[in-house]
Amino acid sequence: MAQLTATFRALHHDRAPGDALVIPGPWDAAAARVFADAGFPALATPSAGVAASLGYEDGSTPAAEMFAAVARIVRSVDIPVSADIEGGYGLPPKELVARLLETGAVGCNLEDSAHDGTLKDPAQHADWLAEVIAEAGDALFVNARVDTYIRGVKDTAEAVARAHRYLAAGADCVYPIGAPPDQLPRLAAEIDAPINVGAPPGGPSLAELGRLGATRITFGPGLQRKASAKVREIADALALGTY
Repeated sequence: MAQLTATFRALHHDRAPGDALVIPGPWDAAAARVFADAGFPALATPSAGVAASLGYEDGSTPAAEMFAAVARIVRSVDIPVSADIEGGYGLPPKELVARLLETGAVGCNLEDSAHDGTLKDPAQHADWLAEVIAEAGDALFVNARVDTYIRGVKDTAEAVARAHRYLAAGADCVYPIGAPPDQLPRLAAEIDAPINVGAPPGGPSLAELGRLGATRITFGPGLQRKASAKVREIADALALGTY
């Protein structure tokens, strides 16, 4: 597992301009195998996509079920898998890290929104991240999500300030989720670390997101929703007597 974590961490560094790391988000083991067989070097589970596959709304999956789902995905492939574990499910840092490592995941997303949808105090969140990272050491690649844009704070300076705090706490990467594409060059210029960008539906191409400043590109629940739409097409055809 240590080698997989090192491999995953290395994928985020020394990338050519515009050559963003594209990381699909599998919602179950079958999807994970499809993406791995297609040649992608790493995967990152989306909490909303996994929740949908388990029959839950986003944000309501019990921690035990989320960790079990991540473990099944990890077991199904031989490439690094990072896990979106929302805000950490209220677990103490030591237990959170232990549960993650039990799944075999090499990293995690940790968001700075509270369960009620409000932004956490950045200083307190940075302190909590530092505790998690101290417990994990080099065993986990921590992607610190910055939720300002999706919580109505459009000031890029605030996103940058939070990113700096989280990186100082030891995060490996920051994820200013919902960042407008026209703000990516500024974010890349002011944040000296890997930047995760979520690919917006109908937005710039993956190559363009890389040119704008993305180090890595993920998809949230977007791929699971595309797959569900295809299943709906099949269901509609079956209802009409065809397939």
